[in-house]
Amino acid sequence: MFSFFRRSAASDNGQNGQNGQNSPTPTTANAMSLTEQSVLDCLGQYQDPNTGKDFVSSRAIKNLRIKGADVSFEVELGYPAQSQLDQIRDGLIASLRALPGIGNVSAHVHTRIVAHAVQQGVKLLPGVKNIIAVASGKGGVGKSTTAVNLALALASEGARVGILDADIYGPSQPQMLGIGGLRPESRDGKTMEPLEAHGLQVMSIGFLVDVETPMVWRGPMATQALQQLLKETNWDDLDYLVIDMPPGTGDIQLTLSQTVPVTGAVVVTTPQDIALLDARKGLKMFEKVGVPIIGIVENMSIHICSNCGHEEHIFGAGGGEAMCRDYGVPFLGSLPLDIQIRREVDGGAPTVVSDPASPIAARYQAIARQVALSIAGRAKDMSHKFPNIVVQNT
Repeated sequence: MFSFFRRSAASDNGQNGQNGQNSPTPTTANAMSLTEQSVLDCLGQYQDPNTGKDFVSSRAIKNLRIKGADVSFEVELGYPAQSQLDQIRDGLIASLRALPGIGNVSAHVHTRIVAHAVQQGVKLLPGVKNIIAVASGKGGVGKSTTAVNLALALASEGARVGILDADIYGPSQPQMLGIGGLRPESRDGKTMEPLEAHGLQVMSIGFLVDVETPMVWRGPMATQALQQLLKETNWDDLDYLVIDMPPGTGDIQLTLSQTVPVTGAVVVTTPQDIALLDARKGLKMFEKVGVPIIGIVENMSIHICSNCGHEEHIFGAGGGEAMCRDYGVPFLGSLPLDIQIRREVDGGAPTVVSDPASPIAARYQAIARQVALSIAGRAKDMSHKFPNIVVQNT
C-alpha cells in the first residue's frame, strides 16, 4: 500500500502566497456549495492514464469526506502502478481546483490487487491471487526471457510476484536470476520455501537436480514433479505468480492448463511463419481449456546493428499483429533482438533490474502494465463467498 498525503498549505489550498498565509478564507456560500456531487463531478473529469476511464465511474474513489471546504478521499487501483501514483494523485487534486471555495485536499492513492476468476472447477492456489502462464508453441522464441522480465516489471511497480520455472526438461530461471546452485529449504519436511532473487519468489526443478543431469522422465512423471513444485511451495501472499511454461502443446502443457488455476495466458512468438504456426496451436490449447488469452508478445521483432544502426526484420515483420487480428486478441508489444538482453539474462540480472531506465526495459514494463490492466478488468473470484453446503441425515 502506498500513501500520499498533501500536507503543505501551499499545495493543498492552491491559493496565493507560498505558505498559504495570504489565502482568502472560503466564504460561507462557497463552502455550502461544496457538495459530494460537485466533488465527484470534478474528479470524474480526470481519466486514469492507463485505462482511459475516470475513477468515479470505475468506482475507484473510496471514503470521500467533505468537511466544510476541505476534501479528503482515497483512490484504490486494481493494478500495480508505483511509478504513477504521484501523477494520478496530482491529476485528481488538480481537477478539484476548479471548484470555487475549495480548501485543503487530502488524497491517498493505493493499490489493492485481488484474485480473479479462473477455469471452472479449478480451485485457487493458497498464497497466490493470480497466475499468469507465459507460453509458446515451440522453443527458442525467448519465452523464458520474456517471462522473467515480465515478472520483474510487475514487481518493480510494487506487486508481490513469484515465478515458477515449469520447464522440467530445460530449467533456465536459476541461471537467469543468478541463483543457480542454491537449494530451497524445508521447515516441516513436507513443503519448500521459495528462493528469492531481485524481489521475486522463485521455484524451479533446477534447484533440486544437478545442472548437468538430464531429466529422462516420461510425461506423467514430469507432470507430477511440476505439480509438486507448484503446490508444495509455500508461496507468500503473491499478487501474481508467473509460470514459465515448457514449450509446445503436449501432455505436460495440457495437464497444467486443466489443473492449474490460471487467470490468463501470454503467448510469446517471433514474426517467423514457422513460429507463428506453433504459437497458434498454443493459443487454441488455452482456448479449449477455458484459459483467457491476455495477449501476444512478438519477440525478436527487429534487429538493430550495433555498429551502423541499420534496422532489419530478420524473422519477418508483423506476424504477431496479424495473428492477433486473426484471433481477436490483444497485441501486447514487440521486443527487439538485442545482445544486451542476452548478456543480462546470462549474467543473472535481466534487463528490467540491470538497466531499468533503458528503452528495452521500458518495453517490458509497458507489456507488464497491459497484462496487469487486463487481469484487473476481469471478473473477480467469488468462490470464497459461497458457503459450503453439507447434507446431513436427521
